Amino acid sequence: MKKVFVKTRNVKQMISMFNRLRDREDGVPGMGLIYGEPGLGKTYAITWWAAQNDAILIRSANLMSARWLLEEIIEELGEIPYNKFSDIFNQVIAQLIKTPRLIIVDETDYLTIDSRAVETLRDIHDKTNVPIVLVGMGTANKRLQRHKHLYDRLLEIIKFEPFCKQDITSIIDQLSEVQFTDCAKKLLYSRTNRFRQLVKTISKAEQVAKSNGIKEIDEITLKEVLKNDEIDTEEIEFSNENS
Repeated sequence: MKKVFVKTRNVKQMISMFNRLRDREDGVPGMGLIYGEPGLGKTYAITWWAAQNDAILIRSANLMSARWLLEEIIEELGEIPYNKFSDIFNQVIAQLIKTPRLIIVDETDYLTIDSRAVETLRDIHDKTNVPIVLVGMGTANKRLQRHKHLYDRLLEIIKFEPFCKQDITSIIDQLSEVQFTDCAKKLLYSRTNRFRQLVKTISKAEQVAKSNGIKEIDEITLKEVLKNDEIDTEEIEFSNENS
């Protein structure tokens, strides 16, 4: 499989969002939210963007506290965290004022359990003016609405939507080292709309092509690949209402 980053419709929206947050005028809130169902490539996209733009990427965990969050941020800034909570907070603020960096927090849903962690992110934004982007599941938008002071600072909110046919074609054409027929692409679109599953299927199709000397994956061959693959039923259920 080719090592290429595919800019789908969702990714293009995400890039525009990051640019607007970084280029906003003084005094304009600079927080954003990216949310959507699992498997649509959110983590894949933000990891790529963070690496390209020297952003701080934090992955929340179950029961993550405000202190734990601050420790993760300060370690990403290359510093050793102080002992007291207030000292770590001031340490983060000082470093971000000195060297501003956009902060991305993945799996934000975990943080909504602890209001102190969420409000700590708001305080960091208010004191440093650095953009902060929260990334979560399909319910993240609704969960964050409970935290009114933070929600009011969300300048940009985008939802990752299921891939359109053009996205599926782009993913296959740019990632696969073996050609897929148009009928095979259409079949794959009808069977799955999750980035993880698409990558798995492309990889298995490449293995089948290599083992059997096949130069092109057609509909019949792809059906065999899908048949032999242990696909999670949740990931193959997809309504084509957007087609």
